[in-house]
Amino acid sequence: MIAALSIDRLVKRYGKLTALDRVSFSVQAGQVVALLGPNGAGKTTLFQILTGLFVADGGSVSILGCDIAKNPVAALKHLGIVFQQSALDPDLTAHQNLIFHGGLHGFSRNEAMARADRWLHRFGLSDIAKKPCRHLSGGTKRRVELARALMTEPALLVLDEPTQGLDPKSRKELVETVFLLAREQGLSVLWATHLVGEVVDADLIVVLDQGHIVGQGTSADLLAQTKMPNLEEAFLALTSPHHEDHAA
Repeated sequence: MIAALSIDRLVKRYGKLTALDRVSFSVQAGQVVALLGPNGAGKTTLFQILTGLFVADGGSVSILGCDIAKNPVAALKHLGIVFQQSALDPDLTAHQNLIFHGGLHGFSRNEAMARADRWLHRFGLSDIAKKPCRHLSGGTKRRVELARALMTEPALLVLDEPTQGLDPKSRKELVETVFLLAREQGLSVLWATHLVGEVVDADLIVVLDQGHIVGQGTSADLLAQTKMPNLEEAFLALTSPHHEDHAA
C-alpha cells in the first residue's frame, strides 16, 4: 500500500545552518504520526517543504506516491492543512470561508456549499455558520479550520501546532476529534507539536531536535529507549544537548 506521506533523507540548509539533516519517516494510511520537537527543531522547515513553500536541498517528499518536487500540483491536492496561525478571513462567516476554500480547489458553488454544510454539521458548527469568524472563540475557529481542511477529503491532514492558544477544554476536544477521524475514517495525520500530552496515543512519534531525528517509535518504544517513566521525561532526555544520539 502506498504511504500517505513518505519523507526520505530530507535535507534543508540555510547557508551554513543545516535545518534538516537526512530526515526520514512515513505516515501510513489511517495513522496519526506526531512530529515532536522543541522550538528550533526543524518542524516548521519540514512543514514549509511539505506544503510547497520551500524546496529541499536533498532527499524527497511524496504524498500518496506523488513527488512534491516533481509534481507539486498532484501531490498537494491530497493535502489538507491547519496552520499554526489562523488562516481564516475574519470578515467572512464560517460558511463563506469554507465556500471560498472550495472554490480555490475547483468545486462548483453548489458542491462547495454542500461540502461546507456537511463538515460544519459534522463538527457541530451549523449554529455559528453565519457568524463572521472574528466573533468566534479560539476553539471554534480551530474547528472551522479543521472543517475547511477536510472538505476536500484529503489523504493526509497536516496540523502545525493546531492547539496553540487554546484553553485546555478546546485543546482536549480538538485532540479527541482528530484521533476519532483517524480511527473511524482512516484519515492519515501528521501532527507537529511540542506538547507531549497531545500525542501520547499516536501510532508513531518522531522526535526531532536541531534537524536530526533523535527518537522514533510508539510511546512505549521511546520509554524503553530512554528508560524514563513517562513520555515527557523521555522527550526531555532525547532532546538534551548532551544526548549521544543527537551528537551522532
